[in-house]
Amino acid sequence: MQGSQPFKAFKRNGSQIRISVIGTGYVGLVTGVVFAHLGNQVICIDTNKEKIDMLRAGKIPIYEPGLEDLVLRNAEDGRLSFTTDLGRGIRESEIIFIAVGTPPGDDGEPDLSQVTGAAHQIAQHINGYKVVVNKSTVPIGTGNLVYQIINKNKRQNVNFDVVSNPEFLREGSAMHDTLYPDRIVIGASSHKVAMRLLELYALLERPMLITDITSAEIIKYASNAFLASKISFINSIATLCEKVGGDITQVAKGMGYDKRIGEQFLQAGLGFGGSCFGKDVKALVHTMSKLGCNCNMLNSTLDINQFQPNRFVDRVEDVLGGLDGCNIAVLGLAFKPNTDDMRDAKSIDVIGRLLSGGANVSAYDPIAAENCRSIYPQITYCPDLYQACKDTSAILIVTEWDEFRHLDFERLKALVARRIIFDGRNMLDAGRVSCMGFDYYGIGRNPVILEEEAPLLHAAEAA
Repeated sequence: MQGSQPFKAFKRNGSQIRISVIGTGYVGLVTGVVFAHLGNQVICIDTNKEKIDMLRAGKIPIYEPGLEDLVLRNAEDGRLSFTTDLGRGIRESEIIFIAVGTPPGDDGEPDLSQVTGAAHQIAQHINGYKVVVNKSTVPIGTGNLVYQIINKNKRQNVNFDVVSNPEFLREGSAMHDTLYPDRIVIGASSHKVAMRLLELYALLERPMLITDITSAEIIKYASNAFLASKISFINSIATLCEKVGGDITQVAKGMGYDKRIGEQFLQAGLGFGGSCFGKDVKALVHTMSKLGCNCNMLNSTLDINQFQPNRFVDRVEDVLGGLDGCNIAVLGLAFKPNTDDMRDAKSIDVIGRLLSGGANVSAYDPIAAENCRSIYPQITYCPDLYQACKDTSAILIVTEWDEFRHLDFERLKALVARRIIFDGRNMLDAGRVSCMGFDYYGIGRNPVILEEEAPLLHAAEAA
């Protein structure tokens, strides 16, 4: 049973708006459920029959706190339905959201085949005026592409509009982010169609920005690229801190008090992962490169992020004097807490390096273990973190699950072979860890080493 949280009820004045959402992936499912919660009639469409059958049975294919409760509630109330019949969804809806995947190619260019496929299907079944909304993260110019496909291939002489409405949700807090967004961006070709979307979102009472379609498409990529750059920047400063003896947590706090900078996304660690930041930065680099724009800063953002897990494991190897034959616990597998998503998770890189060095890896994650098993079937997956730490030479915190903040150190001391913690997310208080009898290594922070471990460290450094 997924975690749930209460969200306030909304009551729409006037008639329901009939909506269809093409795609029941992360963005599509959350979008459809939230619009149903706002009092609309929503049809979620997917070509994957197995997924639709699961949703009809009340089983949620992704983990997201609060999602299961709203799916069940709105389905029972008759506002939310699921189908593989795309034609029905198009014909019965006033507003059609395209929320399909746009996976990156090797050169970073997004694959738009699912978007263009949806546009062709809309053209085949459109039977009256519709507003077609690009919710997927798509390259600049995709709005015009979708319009051209529908206009060229439509079977009936009907009018329609295409709108860009990028999403800014975060996995693990997607329901909250969709119901209480910082801003709602609507890229439209006319004031009339923009007002249709404003009507849809009015109940949320959040700031809304109306732009042209191209600007809305850029806003999405620019926002994610900026946040990714902020993370890579603070990780670069963390490297400096380790070289000169500074503490990145204090540096970040001092920076964050400046209102021009802000404290968010200044947490040094293993870098960003997931399905958005890396993909979107690569897509923006691809577009800028094609247009002859300088994208050196964004390339550096990607390079720094890719280097972080290697730097982390290098330190583990140095402290242990090698990895071969060492038993190592990896705590946290998902790319972030409160999700089971393994896409671009830093645990993948960390575990890969450990295995290539000859280490034996035991792992624990409260949600994502089964998803990781398909990537690394050869490591040991444990039902709790203490079993994962048994007889290990080092404990590595890779994902900042809240339960890792409350480790039972007395219990751990009786389990581990060596008392060493590498905190890849700077979750723990170094002084407390040391007082409890463990050596502590964070990111961009001075290590806190017990006297009996110091000679081993010095020997490793000398080597």
